[in-house]
Formats: sequence, C-alpha cells, structure tokens
Amino acid sequence: MPKNSLNVSLKGADDIFSTEESRQEQQREQVQQIPIGELFPFKNHPFKVLDDESMQRTVESVEQYGVLSPLIARPRPEGGYEIISGHRRQHAAQLAGLDALPVIVRNMDDDAAVLLMVDSNLQRENILPSERAFAYKMKLEALKNQGARSDLTSTQLVSKLRSNEQLGAENNQSRETVRRFIRLTNLVPELLDMVDEKKIAFNPAVELSYLDESQQRDFLEAMNDTQNAPSLSQAQRLKRLAQEGHFSYDVAFAVMGEEKKDELDKVVIKNDTLRKYFPRSFTPKQMEDTIIKLLDQWQRKQQRQNER
Repeated sequence: MPKNSLNVSLKGADDIFSTEESRQEQQREQVQQIPIGELFPFKNHPFKVLDDESMQRTVESVEQYGVLSPLIARPRPEGGYEIISGHRRQHAAQLAGLDALPVIVRNMDDDAAVLLMVDSNLQRENILPSERAFAYKMKLEALKNQGARSDLTSTQLVSKLRSNEQLGAENNQSRETVRRFIRLTNLVPELLDMVDEKKIAFNPAVELSYLDESQQRDFLEAMNDTQNAPSLSQAQRLKRLAQEGHFSYDVAFAVMGEEKKDELDKVVIKNDTLRKYFPRSFTPKQMEDTIIKLLDQWQRKQQRQNER
C-alpha cells in the first residue's frame, strides 16, 4: 500500500474519533456556576427545609468546604432555574453567604422532574409523615402520567403493575401503606402538623382523613377542648359516624371525652410541670430517680405514722 494512502486512512480515522469525542463532550452534562438568585424552589415541593440542628451542621460544612455535590435544576420558561435536587444545599449556601452554586442543568418534563425530585429526597433518614404523604402523591401522579404515554412499550413496569404497587416496591413499603400515607394529604393543615409533631398517631390520622374539612375542624375543636388525642378506635368510630351522617361537634366532644382503657392504669405528668422542680442540667433519668427516692421517703414516713 502506498505511503500516502496509509496517511489518508489514518487521517480519516482520527477525524472519526475526534468527531465522536466532540459529540460525547456536547452530550456530557456540565457543572455550571449559577448565581444563587437565579435558583428557585420546585413547584409544590413537599419536603420542608428547616433551620434546625441538621441545617446548622450543613451551613458549617458549606462555610468550610463549599457545596461539594452539584444541585440539579431545569430551565424555567420565565427565566432562571427550578431546583429539582438540592433545596437544603441551596438554603445552606444562602445562610453561608455564597453568591453562586455548582449546578447541573437538565431539560426535563414535569413528570420526569417530579420523579427525580421525590427519589432524591426519599433517601433521607428522617422524613416527616406529611412530607412522605405529598411526595408519594406527586410521584404516583407522575407514574400514572408516564404509564399513559404512547411512547412507553408494553414491557414497561408501569404497565405490568399498578402505579402504587411500583411506588411501594421502590420504597420497601406495601401498596396499602403507600395508599394510607397518601390519605394524609386530605387532612387540614393543623391536623397534619399534629401528625408530624406526633400529637396524633399515624393510624388514627388516616381514619380522620375521611372526615370532610368542616368535620375535621369540629373534631379539632373537640380535641382541643377535651385535651385528648384520639385512639384508633375513637377515630374509627368518628369516621363511621360521619359516614352515617351523625357527626357533629357535640358527638366528637362526647367521643373524645371518654376515658381510655389504657389511661385508667397510668399517671401522666407533663414535662413542663416537672421541669420547674429540677435544675436544667437534670436528665429525664435523673428526674425519675429523684422522684422515686422522694416517694420511697414519703412511703416510709407514712408507714411510721401508721405504726404509732
């Protein structure tokens, strides 16, 4: 083969690889530094960004090392970028006084963005019931929308399983558990906050979600007036009464005012009541030990008096 022919052949191969490399470079996602003022929260973002102890640790880390993991965002039609993943990092960066953040920009439709946003947040260790409830609801709607698309083949998992079955499998929970979490989205905000604060247990809250808004308001007033949290059996009875058309504030007050069986054998003293008698440095265990010692002393004193 002539020498010049070999050169032409090699040159052609170089051009091919060079073109492929540039094509891959164009497709590869780039991390961009985007001004923090151009980043906006995801619409109806269900996860709360709280200024708690965990956030303070994140702020300290950002101040020392910067934001190490890029955010993911998508362009907004009205300008700027909508955050899909990284709301906590963005808030920490604001508190730390950063002007720009590393961001991967992706062009994503609403359903794909919802799925990524929910999945990236469900990996967190501590998730409030309200956060999980609205996240599941948003993801379920996105899965249903994707399942209805004509560009998905019949072999897709969405077409083989009901969407809430898929959602449950992805989060190691049953379809029924997913459905019950989503029921919480029917609670009025005040009741849902009580679920997050563990003032109302999960199972009674699910039953209360079947009351309409007016009935929930009446129940909330009855709960506050009786100073009682609902048991599962009470919530189930209130649900049944509502379905039968017999629900009212007076009915809710009567049910919530009942003495619960598990309360007959226990005495509950509020923490605020006890705290005023002990130094702030005392732990709950130290408080308990002190109370027992005082009761032992009182008991011995009573015995001595009875022996006289």
